[in-house]
Amino acid sequence: MSDINEKKSDHYASMKRKQTIVNVIIYAILIFTAITMLVPFAWMILTSFKTVGESTQVDPFIIFPSRWRMDNFVTVIKTMSFPKLYWNTLLMIFLRVLCAVLTSTFAGYAFARLEFPGKNLMFSLVLLQMMVPVQIFVIPQYVMVSKLGWINTIWGLLFPGLVSAFGTFLLRQAYMSLPKDLEEAARLDGCNIPQTFIFVMAPLARSSMVALGIFTAVFAYKDLMWPIIVCPDTNSTTLASALAKMQGQFAVNYPQLMAAAFIACLPMIILYVIFQKQFIEGIATSGGKL
Repeated sequence: MSDINEKKSDHYASMKRKQTIVNVIIYAILIFTAITMLVPFAWMILTSFKTVGESTQVDPFIIFPSRWRMDNFVTVIKTMSFPKLYWNTLLMIFLRVLCAVLTSTFAGYAFARLEFPGKNLMFSLVLLQMMVPVQIFVIPQYVMVSKLGWINTIWGLLFPGLVSAFGTFLLRQAYMSLPKDLEEAARLDGCNIPQTFIFVMAPLARSSMVALGIFTAVFAYKDLMWPIIVCPDTNSTTLASALAKMQGQFAVNYPQLMAAAFIACLPMIILYVIFQKQFIEGIATSGGKL
């Protein structure tokens, strides 16, 4: 009996050592990946405190600036209208999030719970829109915005975000994961379809709505091509578009560009710190990625 117990203890000890080795390898890979992803962000911050000469030198051993200067931040704050750019960007994000969440939750519930002619075909068209590059829609969208007279307006920035194929898919998956017993119980209590949706089903999909709102905010914040096309005026454009216009044809002031980029990144950093739980839940729910 003692031999058997010794063999079992040796086996458990061996398994524990193997698991420890595996965990060390996994954590080492994750730490290395995290450091690799943080290097560009660290380079951006360090470059924002350098001079133009320091930012363009090729010596790989000189990483930190010789003197920490705030001149680049002062210059970009004076030359760029950040309050106006922040306002345009935040207003566009708010309107896109509002429209995407409203339209997606209605469409997602319809595709998940209701039966109507052409349901599968319509949902296939939604999935097809997710598979097609967004550049295909730029010309027809621009023509419609131009005909409506929305060039250089917040409504022109909002136009591509009125509906969201990704949001429709995400909310459909959320509603399909809910048990049908809830709808049957609501129907027995006398609720019709709108009442069941508003009072029973929609509150249960609130976490998916929050995740969709965060994803939509991130997508809208980093949208570059559409604001450049529809809002060439500096006073009506967004942060991403304004940063892109700082790159000259023959020369680029990298310290000032990185200082402006760091100032522009602050809202998304704060947003992620506050809603990081919803970010993770949204990725786990949809199986998608940013």
